[in-house]
Amino acid sequence: MMNKLWRSGLLAFLLLIVAGFVLYSSYTSAPQGTQAAPTAQTRSVTDAAGRTIAVPLHPQRVLALGEFDLDALLALGIEPVGATNGRGQATVPNYLLSRVTHVASVGGFAQPNMDQVIAAQPDLIVTSAIRDEQVLAQLQKVAPTLVTISAGVDWQTGFKQMAALLAQEDKAMAFLAQYQQRVAALRAQIKPAQTVSIVRWDPKGPGFMFKDAFASLVVQDLGLQRPVSQQKGGANHSPPLSLEALSEIDADWIFIGTLAPEGEAATTLKTVQNSPPFQQLNAVKQQRVRVIDGSLWTIVGGPLAAMAVLDDIEKNLR
Repeated sequence: MMNKLWRSGLLAFLLLIVAGFVLYSSYTSAPQGTQAAPTAQTRSVTDAAGRTIAVPLHPQRVLALGEFDLDALLALGIEPVGATNGRGQATVPNYLLSRVTHVASVGGFAQPNMDQVIAAQPDLIVTSAIRDEQVLAQLQKVAPTLVTISAGVDWQTGFKQMAALLAQEDKAMAFLAQYQQRVAALRAQIKPAQTVSIVRWDPKGPGFMFKDAFASLVVQDLGLQRPVSQQKGGANHSPPLSLEALSEIDADWIFIGTLAPEGEAATTLKTVQNSPPFQQLNAVKQQRVRVIDGSLWTIVGGPLAAMAVLDDIEKNLR
């Protein structure tokens, strides 16, 4: 009987000790006025859509849901854990393929697969291509989601906007300084006042890029001009032209391409290049037509894309 009482008393004593330890631990770990440590290292930013979002100070698993976002992240030295495909393509934009061998695809252009997004386990999502509030709300449930650039801004402004959201302004300014140096050096090597036509060939025909489109701004930086027929303002491109209107894509030089290297658009372009209307173009007669990567020249563009366009121009216009 005494042994039983002794064991009961010892058990009660031990339980009191454990309870006291739990209470002490809870007290010392709970916020105590201004001494409490933050539960996570975040900072508050306002994205390009005007949304205030708490983002990690040092994100480790960034997901890029847009061509521009992937380009800009890589230019800033950040390799994302995943990215959506380029427009009209089954992969990321062709000009970035060699840089993203370890980056998983999480869906088509502006159409992320939510299961793949979740599987990527991002701690930050960035997108320039998605503005639908319902989709953004779904993404926000997975990880903090930022709309990176304002609609219609040029690539340099967009790059600086995104860098500011990621607290990478110094890296962005250093990259842009390199771009300006490259432009100055190349500008001194090429003949000024040449006209350059920038054309995307779709299955329905050719459309030229407007003068405020990405590649148009790059050639403008070099002192090159767009033909009179392509002076319409805006960052997009014209509707497809008929064969009877092909003169609108003529210039001293024609840079023409499709979004994908194979498919209906690429096949149609090869066929039309041998047609009489195409052969009558001045640039064709002067052998100044260059087939370029449409996924580089005729998209929203970004810092790495701008450098790659300079590479193409240097190879052809020197």
